[in-house]
Amino acid sequence: MLALDFSSILSSAGPILIMAVILVAMYFLMIRPQKKQEKETNDMRNNLKVGDEITTIGGIIGKIVSIKEETVMIETGHDRTKIRILKSAVRNVDVHAEDAQD
Repeated sequence: MLALDFSSILSSAGPILIMAVILVAMYFLMIRPQKKQEKETNDMRNNLKVGDEITTIGGIIGKIVSIKEETVMIETGHDRTKIRILKSAVRNVDVHAEDAQD
C-alpha cells in the first residue's frame, strides 16, 4: 500500500519535474551564456583607452583619440577624420593601446 501511494505521487508530480528540468536546462544553455557575454562586452566598453584601435557595430575602424562619459572620439582614414560615437557602438577592440606602442 505504501508503494502504491509513492507511485501515485510520482505519476502526478512527473510532468512538473520534467518541466522543472527543462527550465533549468534552458537557463544553463541560453540565459547564463548570454548574461556572461553581456558582462564581458560591458567590461570591454568600460575599459577603453586612448590609442585603442576599435571596430564599431557599423563596421567603422578607427583609433580612439578621446573618451568622455558615454561617447568616444575616433580617428579614421588616412586624412584623420574624427567621428564621435557612443561607447555602446563599439563592437570590439582590435589592438590595445599598450600593444600598439610595442
